[in-house]
Amino acid sequence: MDELSFDPKDIAQALRKNVESYTPSVEREEVGRVVEAGDGIARVQGLPGAMASELLEFPGGVLGLAFNLDEDEIGCVVLGESSQIEEGDIVKQTGRILSIPVGDGFLGRVIDPLGVPLDGKGPIPAEETRVLEIQAANVVDRQPVKEPLQTGITAIDAMTPIGRGQRELIIGDRQTGKTAIAIDAIIAQRDNWASGDPKRQVRCIYVAVGQKASTVAEVVETLSDNGALDYTVIVNASASDPTPFQYLAPYSGAALGAYWMYEGLHALAVYDDLSKQATAYRTLSLLLRRPPGREAYPGDVFYLHSRLLERAAKLSDRLGAGSLTALPIVETKGNDISAYIPTNVISITDGQIYLEPDLFFAGVRPAINVGTSVSRVGGNAQIKAMRKIAGTLRI
Repeated sequence: MDELSFDPKDIAQALRKNVESYTPSVEREEVGRVVEAGDGIARVQGLPGAMASELLEFPGGVLGLAFNLDEDEIGCVVLGESSQIEEGDIVKQTGRILSIPVGDGFLGRVIDPLGVPLDGKGPIPAEETRVLEIQAANVVDRQPVKEPLQTGITAIDAMTPIGRGQRELIIGDRQTGKTAIAIDAIIAQRDNWASGDPKRQVRCIYVAVGQKASTVAEVVETLSDNGALDYTVIVNASASDPTPFQYLAPYSGAALGAYWMYEGLHALAVYDDLSKQATAYRTLSLLLRRPPGREAYPGDVFYLHSRLLERAAKLSDRLGAGSLTALPIVETKGNDISAYIPTNVISITDGQIYLEPDLFFAGVRPAINVGTSVSRVGGNAQIKAMRKIAGTLRI
């Protein structure tokens, strides 16, 4: 067998050719390191170019949301299992702002606040994505609320009417029928959906924040049995989900509704409930060492809800005349509607439906106190026949 032989000139020529064809590439990447992690949050040093609400990537593909931008470090809320994150882990920027996929494919589905399906029916086709932190429509882009949104509950449609684009608070103690009113309002849109007329149809979003999984399953079953699930999407952040999900869920629901609104369609969003979202926000703020204020809530808790509810609007004809109606729910304790969160949301919304425990236990269902309840839109959101009949009943 002949021995293998190498010509040194050939080897030198091959090396020279490779060296000449080599083009060096230099990439600059900012990285940070975890200095503290636990309880759903992480503190990261480095990343001076990070943006507010930017997604940060931890090892293992876990994402975090830039929540606090301090001079020396970033406070992140972890959107996933925080137990996988350890001190010293490398953190990278993604350059992306937190967003959610949107589209008609979400109707009839149950999703988490990031748009991931939870109902086991497979992936959801998305038409586009929308960022969660969007600017609400300004004054010029709106028009007065004057188109009625029927709830199917005579006490509401006659005494405290709701219009498309309005924000009407449902407030009361626990177990007084707040969710039942919201679900009835969704079911009442069934005939509008069956008509096939885009001007009548109302797409609904039910956002469950901090609810028991069994309660959400019951809502899904109720909507399905009444033929209302076909035009409803359920955004679920149950009590067992990470705290950041409970904070983000209402914004995810608002992003879905805003997509349909800017398409010239009508949407109804139910936030059940904003008391639990405020509690989740307080938890994250205290963990990230934000200064506490009244009832240990951070100073910007009013802005937490105002920037959410201001997205509900009736757009001008120039923008397609779409609408997003909001029915936020707030739970009171001991009939105290003068507490911090209830008074905040009352001042933001266009009226409130107050449910009284005494009426509920007396067998009055729905237990609406018509003296305390009010709609600041009033007869403008009623058809002429209803306005004529109910006009003399109001206090």
